[in-house]
Amino acid sequence: MSGISRRRFLQLSAMTGGALLVGDVVDRLSAVSLQRSTAFAAEPIKIGILDPLSSPYKTSSIHDVHGANVAVDLFNKRGGVLGRPIVILEADDASNPETALKAATKFVQDDRVDVLMGTFNADCALVVSEYAKKENKLFMVTGAHFPELTGAACNSHTFVFMPNAAMLAQAVVPHLLKAYGTRWYMLTTSSLDGKAMAQAMVAAGQAHGVEFVGETLMPFGSTDFASALTAAREKHPTLVVFNLYGWDLVHALKSYAKQELAKDKIGVGGMIAGEQIGRPLGYANNAGIWGLIWDPKVNTEGSRRFIQGVVDKYSHTPTSRCYLGYAAITQILEAIQRAGTTEASALIKALEGYEFDGLKEGRSYFRASDHQHVQDVLVGEAYGKELGLGHYKILATVSGDSVAGPAQSGVCQL
Repeated sequence: MSGISRRRFLQLSAMTGGALLVGDVVDRLSAVSLQRSTAFAAEPIKIGILDPLSSPYKTSSIHDVHGANVAVDLFNKRGGVLGRPIVILEADDASNPETALKAATKFVQDDRVDVLMGTFNADCALVVSEYAKKENKLFMVTGAHFPELTGAACNSHTFVFMPNAAMLAQAVVPHLLKAYGTRWYMLTTSSLDGKAMAQAMVAAGQAHGVEFVGETLMPFGSTDFASALTAAREKHPTLVVFNLYGWDLVHALKSYAKQELAKDKIGVGGMIAGEQIGRPLGYANNAGIWGLIWDPKVNTEGSRRFIQGVVDKYSHTPTSRCYLGYAAITQILEAIQRAGTTEASALIKALEGYEFDGLKEGRSYFRASDHQHVQDVLVGEAYGKELGLGHYKILATVSGDSVAGPAQSGVCQL
């Protein structure tokens, strides 16, 4: 019976109340089997994912791919999209724009992908965005928070799933101010990403009367933050802001704990962290107040379904980078379903202004004027102990509309 067990056959028969004959059940099961085999014989829909799998962002980026794989499994189990299976192709951009462009070119010219997705570093996202438009491919940015991607450097073919730096900073700054006061020092990665973080934190902080008393620029990939934190301590700040991410942030927080700055009433925090930082860091070293993209304590139906999918496939609770991969590719595939094609212009129309389940409490939608995903931003306080699902106590859920503000008129020209 097409591989169906006797027990399952009896369950199906009971569900029909005995109204179906054995032949009817076999016919229906055979039809389902034929439908699936037909779908999987069709040309697959190919999604090319670029992520910094070998850089200081590597741990987070692996989670991005994990989340995407869970979503694709769910779609394929339902017969794919437009009767076609979905296939993910992965490439390491190594946080290097030349490597990213080379990988994107291979995806499009050799692998014939239908959609490009991924990146975290701003310079990688920028070059892939430009290339995607040239090649008439949709590009969904999952990790980069560079505001210019939906500002001066926006284009018709790029959508940004991640909250941008300004959104994150506006959400977290009032909570940093309340907890730690107004005298701030910054440690910043000397990259486009770090500089975007710093600019966003300064703009949001100065609007609340913060005094910035100094800044140390750190090379991307730094592991030793002792001297930088010593320099910060000498300025007597009430808060050290870490404009860092990935393993840079993990190493910096370990150094903060080792130097015991908290004993001098010097707090720590920044615009972005999450389980992808908390886990390699460990409970004992985790501290501060941070902007969060998503958190496993978000209690919505979609969020719970996503969590279970990651647990079933990878045996771990998802991080916010898992969330980005899962939720972003879900929107790509649903747009293909709505549009009835993988053609870029149709997908753009299917995504612009579309409101969807962003697995958060508030509404999620792609703003038609600049393609920014407007969404809730969470604020969390790190704890040095287990808090059920995760390392952070949620202090606030800030609505996307309140932090995204109006689109910058005349800045983004799609």
